[in-house]
Amino acid sequence: MSTLRFNALKELPFRNYRKDNSIEVPKKLSELFCENVFSEETMRAYLTKEAFTSIQDAIKRGAKTPRNIADQIAVAMKDWALSKGATHYTHWFQPLTGSTAEKHDSFFTPFESDRAIERFNGSMLIQQEPDASSFPNGGIRNTFEARGYTAWDPTSPAFIIGTTLCIPSIFISYTGETLDYKTPLLRAMHAVDVAATDICRSYFDKNVTKVIPTLGWEQEYFLVDSALYQSRPDLVLTGKTMLGHSPAKGQQLDDHYFGSIPTRVMNFMKELEIECMKLGIPVTTRHNEVAPNQFELAPMFEETNVAVDHNSLLMDIMARVAHKHHFHILFHEKPFAGVNGSGKHNNWSLATDTGENLLSPGKNPKKNLQFLTFFVNTLKAVHDYADLLRASIASASNDHRLGANEAPPAIISAFIGSQLYSVLEELEKVTDGKLSPEEKTDLKLNVVGKIPEILLDNTDRNRTSPFAFTGNKFEFRAVGSSANCAEPMTALNAIVARQLQEFKKKVEYNIEKKNLKKDEAIFNTLREYIKDCKNIMFEGDGYSDDWAQEAEKRGMSNLKTTPEALKEELNQKFIDLYEGLGIFNHREFEARNEIKLEKYSAVIDIEAKVLSDIARNHIIPAALNYQNRLIENVKGLKEIFGDEEFKPLAKEQMELIRSISANVSDIKTGVDELLSAKEAARATMGSQQQAEMFCNDVVPRFEKIRTASDELEMMVDDELWPMTKYRELLFTR
Repeated sequence: MSTLRFNALKELPFRNYRKDNSIEVPKKLSELFCENVFSEETMRAYLTKEAFTSIQDAIKRGAKTPRNIADQIAVAMKDWALSKGATHYTHWFQPLTGSTAEKHDSFFTPFESDRAIERFNGSMLIQQEPDASSFPNGGIRNTFEARGYTAWDPTSPAFIIGTTLCIPSIFISYTGETLDYKTPLLRAMHAVDVAATDICRSYFDKNVTKVIPTLGWEQEYFLVDSALYQSRPDLVLTGKTMLGHSPAKGQQLDDHYFGSIPTRVMNFMKELEIECMKLGIPVTTRHNEVAPNQFELAPMFEETNVAVDHNSLLMDIMARVAHKHHFHILFHEKPFAGVNGSGKHNNWSLATDTGENLLSPGKNPKKNLQFLTFFVNTLKAVHDYADLLRASIASASNDHRLGANEAPPAIISAFIGSQLYSVLEELEKVTDGKLSPEEKTDLKLNVVGKIPEILLDNTDRNRTSPFAFTGNKFEFRAVGSSANCAEPMTALNAIVARQLQEFKKKVEYNIEKKNLKKDEAIFNTLREYIKDCKNIMFEGDGYSDDWAQEAEKRGMSNLKTTPEALKEELNQKFIDLYEGLGIFNHREFEARNEIKLEKYSAVIDIEAKVLSDIARNHIIPAALNYQNRLIENVKGLKEIFGDEEFKPLAKEQMELIRSISANVSDIKTGVDELLSAKEAARATMGSQQQAEMFCNDVVPRFEKIRTASDELEMMVDDELWPMTKYRELLFTR
């Protein structure tokens, strides 16, 4: 056959057994770690003591780097990069496109007619001016105002990819508004650092001078053969399959999860890990995920800004390495209908510069009270700002995953485990006001004192919870696999920062106005918060209809779609939160909401066009081709057996002909209705209204076309079917 599908299938044996795909690790992974990173160790080797001290002050305390010191750092960075074979440099940043961006400039600088040098100075290091006219801005600036600035972020180390020195940077407009993911994340991290450090120093440990939000992401993804990928226009253009009948064998046997990793995939993983080690990405875990051809990669915990940069960098590296192994990587949250989708669980905690995890209990009641303070305040923050968290993970692709059998629902609830829940119930019973000596003893020894023992045994997890406590961290499970971690981490750090500020005010009020001792003031405040946020605590099955009904009774939001979530995002309460913390001004926040709405509508618009094209130009012609064969067969039977005798003999063929006609008709009318609805949505004024039109009037029309097409897939001769099938995409090793 000459179809793309069969040409792709012919190449598979060649791809599967190529010897040059074999990967051997050249040395210990630990010896490769940070090989291509301008790390602290490299800085010590290349910088003067003055320059090294200055950049460490910038990293650890946010101090500004003087221009003369920046010149020294730039020269050292250039010398190191040249020693690694670099020829160019770029400010590497994360615009609101959802991917990374870079503009390469050469170190090469001619200075006479026949002479040249490699040049890189402090001004080049600190700032660049990429054209900002084509990046999303949400109406925050005019198209003709093209100037934008990238500025070096010294808290995330520079690195080399190929022959290019990459300098992690923020991205802002000419008028100073943020146009990237990194800038608000850095501001949110600063806010939670200040608030959490204040709590620690005031009530628990005066030696704490900094609190660092940490992140450990878990990246799920699918691998499909690159030839099969290219044979599917829907995968190429949308990242997901717009149609396709479920294979006879899917994930029913649970035989893929944690199973033996296929050789070809293992070679991909080996090379990926080598590249990660060189770039300082501390990946430690790899395994098969639940769905066929689905896998997961996870690193050690890092400071959140660096972890976000590493995840963005990783996604780029994964695509490059996959290409070398004749794979294409799918980050779409739900690339295959009826098959588990992919998430990016964000494991979040707070660490002090004294080496403590604030969400981990200690060996004495004081440390456990510290743990309870940050634990309960996080729950309270999630309770008060649940809709903001939901909006932070909203996208057209994640809408397909949330609420499915492998992902948490759109209802933002928290799972903490039954034993820890019992501890909170005991705290809730504490008498309001001053504690009696007996109450103090019982509270500290029998309730607070037992927390480490409880958490040691409470190792169960609730996979249906969007926000689960897992022993010493919270796991934000609802984040989608294609997302930039920065947005949900900005929201989470911001809401916790605000909540800790409110907590401090409340405790100080209890101490000053109610004459309570410090511990009693803290307990009373925590007790009040536990009562306030019990609604979001849920230990059961988040997939069940009963939970949706129960959540509604509790007054919890169930924002199932992106337009619903983004409409709630513009709540004045959320704008005030971000403005009050200095993370966004109202113009920046509204612009980002606009960008997300526009992207949602654009994604659905593209999917509608792609589905219509495939249906008309691939599916209908294949169906009619097969139908014509059947018609010729029926005509032949009639010629041989006569008018009466051929009828029972041609019964099956006649039924197939009718079924094909009915499904082709459904596709034709479905496409017409879809395109009409799409045009009506495009003509709608206002981003929110347009997104709602695409969501409510366009997306539901996909199903009619898909159903008819998938039925035809099971009727039409396999050799005539043009689209690579699920059984081939999912089970090709």
